[in-house]
Formats: sequence, C-alpha cells, structure tokens
Amino acid sequence: MTLPLASRIALVTGASRGIGRATALALARAGAHVVAVARTVGALEELDDAVRAAGSTATLVPLDLKDYDGIDRLAAALNERYGRLDILIGNAGILGPLSPIDHVPPADWDNVMAVNVTANYRLLRACVGLLKASDAGRAVFMTSGVAHQARAYWGPYAVSKAAVDVLVRTVAAETVNTPVRINAFSPGLVGTRMLATAFPGLDLETVASPDSIGDAIVPLCLPSVTETGCCYSMTEKKFLQFSPPH
Repeated sequence: MTLPLASRIALVTGASRGIGRATALALARAGAHVVAVARTVGALEELDDAVRAAGSTATLVPLDLKDYDGIDRLAAALNERYGRLDILIGNAGILGPLSPIDHVPPADWDNVMAVNVTANYRLLRACVGLLKASDAGRAVFMTSGVAHQARAYWGPYAVSKAAVDVLVRTVAAETVNTPVRINAFSPGLVGTRMLATAFPGLDLETVASPDSIGDAIVPLCLPSVTETGCCYSMTEKKFLQFSPPH
C-alpha cells in the first residue's frame, strides 16, 4: 500500500512536544520525511526514535526560530538537498503574558511577536520558493479563536495570531496561481503545556489530545487539497472562509 505522503518532504516547527510533535509523527506515519525543528536537542532525538519506529525518517534541526539567519540557512540546505519543500507546518509559538496591555512589559511583547509573527514571516520568506518548486506545496499555520475575540488580558497572543491569519491570507493571494495552498488551522482547546499555563485548573483529559490534532492536520497537507487562504476549524471540522467585518 502506498502511503499518502510517501516521498514528501515536510518541515515542522516546534516539533519537540505538543501539537508539533504529534503532527511530525502523523506526517511520518503517512510516509513523509520530517524535517523537525525545535530548540531542545534531547526531545528531538526522542522524536527521531518515534519517527523511526513509525517506519519513516527525520532530519533533526536544533534551531531557535528567533535566529532568522538560521531559518535562511535551513531553507538553503533544503534547496541544496531536495530542491523543493512539499509541506510546511508553522506550529511553534509562545503564549506570552496574560495581562492588561498596559501591564505587558515591552520585552515580553517583542518576544511574542518575534516568535509568533516574525519567525513565521521569515519561514515563508525563505520557503515559499521551495513550496512553489513542489508539484503540490502545502503550508499550514497554527492560529487560535482568540485572534477574533479581543478577549481581555490575551492581547499579545491574540494580536500575534491575528497577524498570522492575515499573513496566511496574503501569501494565499500571492500564490493562488501556483502549486501552493496555504491555510490556517484553529485547533480549539488542546491538552498542551501552553493550555495548562493559560488555565492551570483545567483537566487536560477533558480537551482534545495533541495526537488528534496531528492526525487532523495531515489531510490539509495532501496534494488533493484545493482550499487556500482559509482556516480549518477543528471544533467545526471544516474549512471556514475569513469574513470581512460587516
């Protein structure tokens, strides 16, 4: 049986734990070679063991995504080795402080934007050409419902995810006549370390597991996907169109 992503090259950021790790493993089980990016070498090595157990292979890339020159070097290495990138998963992100805007330290604001927004811009800047070189380049970037809720005390994270949504839509408009399809993915509540930080009293067993999210992301990476510039809602289990304000 031919696996649906056999011979595909998939780059996953934040691949050492949570949704990123689950997505990397799900892509590996579907046949992809996973380029796993994260800061923690030990966790990447554990992921490599799991990917091999799943019958696939991985390239481990220890990298802090605030090392923007490092992102460029990674893209250059992918171009030299493969000449293309088939799948890009922009998963890495940080929560930042949950605080009134006037209490958010500027350094914390800048850090959230650096990881959640600028790093994803740098990834796309470096990798859109590689995605275009694929016969069916697919990109998925993690967003959140709070990007549209303007919820009190969630300013840095919500603003960063709203920026990611517009980034995805912009790149979709710029690549609509190419093999590239790019979408956002809104997972809802997922049992991750980030959720535990945001809601310390929440029973993580009552929300979605990272594994279920990883499995749901794989179909968005298939060559058969035609949607672009949309947001897939895990809660509603369908693509949603971004709507202008009324």
